[in-house]
Amino acid sequence: MDFINRMNEGIKYVDRHLTEDINFEELERITLCSEYHFKKMFSSLSGIPLSEYIRRRRLSLAAFELTNTDLRVIDIAFKYGYNSSDSFARAFQKVHGITPSEAKEDGYLLKSYPPMTLQLSIVGGNEMEYRIVEKEAFNIIGLKKRVSIVFEGVNPEIASMWEELDDEMIQQLKTLSNIEPQGLISASTNFSEGRMEEKGELDHYVGVATTKETTGTLSVLTVPRSNWAVFNVEGPFPEALQDIWGRIYSEWFPSSNYEQVEGPEILWNEEMDLSSPKFKSEIWIPVKKS
Repeated sequence: MDFINRMNEGIKYVDRHLTEDINFEELERITLCSEYHFKKMFSSLSGIPLSEYIRRRRLSLAAFELTNTDLRVIDIAFKYGYNSSDSFARAFQKVHGITPSEAKEDGYLLKSYPPMTLQLSIVGGNEMEYRIVEKEAFNIIGLKKRVSIVFEGVNPEIASMWEELDDEMIQQLKTLSNIEPQGLISASTNFSEGRMEEKGELDHYVGVATTKETTGTLSVLTVPRSNWAVFNVEGPFPEALQDIWGRIYSEWFPSSNYEQVEGPEILWNEEMDLSSPKFKSEIWIPVKKS
């Protein structure tokens, strides 16, 4: 629970400084983890990006001041980080459904977003199999596409990438594969801020991990030296994968002494029938000790 307590202290710090630029160095000192890991864990545990939480909290406080003070709209806009009354009005109306001027009048409904507190629920003692692997720098070589994020079921854009692989390309890629995870893999990186609202995007690769280089039309992602947490998954696709993905962030990270670092999240699947109840996969996430 120490990690959750540190996360909540970080959220309290954010709430105390909503009228200022957030000092992420101070936030790192309070939470004892990197800005990157804090943002990833916040979005995974709360369901919204940190930037969206900050926006909602600022506009919630702004609404209170509009209805309870004589401050001008432009003064409140500046106070909560907006450079003009127009940009403030657009953001305010998107959240509250009315303009700041209307909010100063009686009878309009406004939305309140109270401060958030994270809680870790103990829902069972189901085991998770994982190992820590140290890897030197390597390349991921293959197809690349910027795709939309999909939480439930199969992502159609990613499925279409796999369909682009003909026998010749598959053999070319497998010839390049010379390190673990062996064979064809998927890798996701460069997530947008909206990753937990299913309206974000990411860079997705379908290819192989290799220390070799290639020329031609294939895309190359250079991955620096890192430690990796590797999670075993067995069960129907994609349900078993989605379950473990959620448990990694809600159970494993909060109870481990590791934090996620920037880098691709890699998925390896065993070459067998996707519908098999014993379908095997591995999830690779770059980590460091907290």
